[in-house]
Amino acid sequence: MAVDRDHVLRSAAALLTRKSTATMDEVARAAGISRATLHRHFAGRDALVRALEALGIEECEGALDSARLDEGSAQEALRRFVTRIEPAAALLAFLYSENQLYEGGEQNEGWARIDARMAALFRRGQSSGEFRIDLTPVWLTDALYGLLASGAWAVTEGRLASKDFTYMIAEMFLGGALRREEP
Repeated sequence: MAVDRDHVLRSAAALLTRKSTATMDEVARAAGISRATLHRHFAGRDALVRALEALGIEECEGALDSARLDEGSAQEALRRFVTRIEPAAALLAFLYSENQLYEGGEQNEGWARIDARMAALFRRGQSSGEFRIDLTPVWLTDALYGLLASGAWAVTEGRLASKDFTYMIAEMFLGGALRREEP
């Protein structure tokens, strides 16, 4: 019987976003396969996390593409992105907390592409007068990632309804990012 790698990855993501310390045995059970089968596809936890990172990058780039960041106002584009990324937010929150992904000083080029696209959105919003200019696009990008992770954890823990995710994230973020008129 062939093993569906995507199913295994998504099962692992679902488990690890709820229980980041899950063992490979627990991951195999969640995917409905044996530990030996899991190890044939992923030599260990590090290999599994790296595969989840690739899935996270793919999901994030898909959300960026479907959010059409260059259309409409920067605020509208940001809201579209938050809506599109919500299904993958828990996976991104897990990856955000995985220190091994950030060891060695080199950032995965996929994350660099994503960061550049987000920073471009924030620069566009600053140029149009929508976003504050005293906060750098890099900081706005990192702050948004932190809110997405927090929102995903809140949904996972039942402190936030999934249907409120986009509203809560966008309103909290934009409330702090919007440019204020000088008195």
